Amino acid sequence: MKSSDYDLYECSKESLEKLQDSIKYHFKNKMLLLESLTHKSYNKNNNNERLEFLGDAVLDLLIGEYVFKKLPKSSEGDLTKLRASMVNEASFAKLAKAIKLGDYLFISNAEIKNKGRDKPSILSNALEALIGAVYLDSNINNAKKISYMLIERVYKKLDPETLFKDYKTLLQELTQSICGLIPEYELIDSSGPDHNKIFKMRITINGMEYATKNGKSKKEAEQACAKVAYEKLKKGI
Repeated sequence: MKSSDYDLYECSKESLEKLQDSIKYHFKNKMLLLESLTHKSYNKNNNNERLEFLGDAVLDLLIGEYVFKKLPKSSEGDLTKLRASMVNEASFAKLAKAIKLGDYLFISNAEIKNKGRDKPSILSNALEALIGAVYLDSNINNAKKISYMLIERVYKKLDPETLFKDYKTLLQELTQSICGLIPEYELIDSSGPDHNKIFKMRITINGMEYATKNGKSKKEAEQACAKVAYEKLKKGI
């Protein structure tokens, strides 16, 4: 461990011990822990992006195994949808919030002012990096224990109705089965500075408007629109 890294760990030792207590795992290599919590805004040359890459692959495997074992009667298609609903930014951000991971991140002052500790993208990446770091520091079994603990804390019931849904996919499947049409999304407004833009989207089906919703990205606004339209159509069936 470099002296600068040692100093950083010592300054944050009490806080980082609390994080390790919360995941019931204490790192042998403290450098890996620090790296997993370091956002690129804090250190451009030594941050958590590589660990994020590794952790993404580890979580994809572990969550696939989790749903496979938990739902032995589910089809391949349903398992694929369930895994997709859990292996994404929104889901990983929820897992990160379960251990207040944002409180432990090393991010720049500018990112702090932009509420970086609560940003789903930063939380999701940090969660992936943390799992990747645990995997490297020990083995996949410890990564599995932590991942499963978080999944079961956040998702009390494992089924499509309680997990984050890809409403765009669900809605398209529904509209195609009902009327052979697909929804249309239209950007009707965007506002705010580049680092904090708000997008307003409209959804129409067969020329009829079903919702207009805002989001921090076009994708998020589209999902919000699709959720409203999906629930309206389901009620009418």
